[in-house]
Amino acid sequence: MIPTSSVLRIARPTDRLDEITSMYISGLGFQMLSGFKDHNGFDGSIIGHPNHAYHLEFTHHTGTEVGRAPTKDNLLIFYIPDPDSWVENCKNMELAGFICVQSYNSYWDSAGKTYEDLDGYRVVLQNSEWVE
Repeated sequence: MIPTSSVLRIARPTDRLDEITSMYISGLGFQMLSGFKDHNGFDGSIIGHPNHAYHLEFTHHTGTEVGRAPTKDNLLIFYIPDPDSWVENCKNMELAGFICVQSYNSYWDSAGKTYEDLDGYRVVLQNSEWVE
């Protein structure tokens, strides 16, 4: 079993490292936690909240093109139960350049909004509490 003190990092490649990093920092209110240049040919940024047990890592491998998301169902989902906070976060996503799209799975449209980034990856802001 993974200890509860563990940190989850979700990593994905991008062809637009600086733009994607800025977009997620602005849209989700994240901070730059760390970054690296030319680490075995990779540049990267690690973003998140210092007090949360998860990070997002975006990487670019020099000389490699990764293209867009492979499907419309590649999702990061954030449950935001407070309606005012949810509305504010939705506004921040649009100001950061995320495009509001209809979800591939209509379940996410019932109490949330789905946003697509420059690479075609999607983020759902769900206006509900996650219930087991």
